[in-house]
Amino acid sequence: MTIRITGMNSGLDTDSIITELVSAYRAKGDKYVKEQTKLSWTQDLWKSLNTKIFNFYKSLDKLRLGTSVKKKTTVSDPTKATITAGSGAVSGTQTLKVKELATGGYVTGGELKKSSGEKVTSNDTLSSLGYSGSGKITIKGQEGSKDINVSGTTSISDLVKQINDSGVGVKASFDADNQRIFISSLKTGEETDIELSGDQGAIDALGLSASTGAVIREGKNAEIELNGATYTSSNNTFKVNGLTIQALAKTADNEELSITTDTDTQGMYDDIKDFISSYNELINELSSYYNADSAKGYEPLTSDEKDAMSESDIAEWEKKIKGSLLRRDSTLSSIMSAMTTAMSSTVTVNGKNFGLANLGIKTLGYFASSKNEKNAFHIDGDEDDSYSSENEDKLMAMLNSDPEAVSEIIKGIASKLYSNMDEKLKGSTTLKSAYTVYNDKEMAKSYSDYTTKIKEWNEKVEKIEESYYKKFSAMEVALGKLQSQMSAFTSMLG
Repeated sequence: MTIRITGMNSGLDTDSIITELVSAYRAKGDKYVKEQTKLSWTQDLWKSLNTKIFNFYKSLDKLRLGTSVKKKTTVSDPTKATITAGSGAVSGTQTLKVKELATGGYVTGGELKKSSGEKVTSNDTLSSLGYSGSGKITIKGQEGSKDINVSGTTSISDLVKQINDSGVGVKASFDADNQRIFISSLKTGEETDIELSGDQGAIDALGLSASTGAVIREGKNAEIELNGATYTSSNNTFKVNGLTIQALAKTADNEELSITTDTDTQGMYDDIKDFISSYNELINELSSYYNADSAKGYEPLTSDEKDAMSESDIAEWEKKIKGSLLRRDSTLSSIMSAMTTAMSSTVTVNGKNFGLANLGIKTLGYFASSKNEKNAFHIDGDEDDSYSSENEDKLMAMLNSDPEAVSEIIKGIASKLYSNMDEKLKGSTTLKSAYTVYNDKEMAKSYSDYTTKIKEWNEKVEKIEESYYKKFSAMEVALGKLQSQMSAFTSMLG
């Protein structure tokens, strides 16, 4: 650190004078810092908006690639089966019987006993169970078979681990409370039987043979009867003619479940409403930034400027600037235009052109809309929308009369919206990254350039400041010599 002794001969406040002399240079450096700060805020804002834009863009897949018509299904006893209807499901009533549930192969071992009469633990070895030989046990499951080496020194925990690591599609465990080994298949179906062979003495000692009380259950396929036709599955799930049937429990011998399938008009309505709500939320936020009030005359504050203000005043000052960062921004305007153009387009269905307005989905008009909601859509008859709740519900009426047409209209609009947004998002350039609507690379470079510029400017100011100090120091030295000469002259004059 440089130590300077100034003003000793001149009596001048050299530090204050030099600070004032270089203030104009420092002000230019402050300008760079403010510009960089504003750029940083702009980057943060764009990152947040880009995430929202991208997430909305991806959400369009549900509509543009979705099924043509949504179906719903009810079953007379949901404790016996659950039914999900796909777009290909036939409307009407069908009958279902659950004849069998799928089970996996299972071995419940016999109760283990030690010759000492003590309880068996997982650390006990086969020798404590009466086996002192050395051999192999072969375990067979759905995924193949595996030989496991055993001896009198093999512990129960070691055996369980070897079974679990065998890769044959089974899982073993030892229940210390019930003193039994359990082995179950990882899947269900008739191909999941579990077989144990090899050293019978070891198998018996482990309680895994029928002669030692083990219970072996074979795997079975599930079986249902739909409209009189029989279907089987290795698990309890069946996919038949657009229906996904999950069997939960067997029906009684004379019991028959009733399945009713119909168009899910309410589900389709809710999906469309969610789409419009998501669009409105995004376009309104973009509009609020584009139409923001001017912050002319407001710039980021320096540390000295902040010291002269309260925290609340600083917050309001910065809020004003941050809110106006994208005012009349061309990139923002471009993405908004891409979105609104697609939403106001038409789709040809059965030789006729349809737009959202034909479904009772439209904007309120320029003068009737609230600020920054000029591009928002409202659904006629929507009970949650105070602007349009009293209007005729055209959307539900069309869903009830021609759900296929409504689905095609929405899919077409969503596809155009996706395509327009895709053009703005996709592709990496020297200015922007892929799936980014703003020039993030260009901004990052500008930020780095500011860092370099600020560093170089500060170094320049330091040199100018040092130059002034040298000049004032020379002046002090000259004044000191002059004062010394004057003193000597005065002494001579006596």
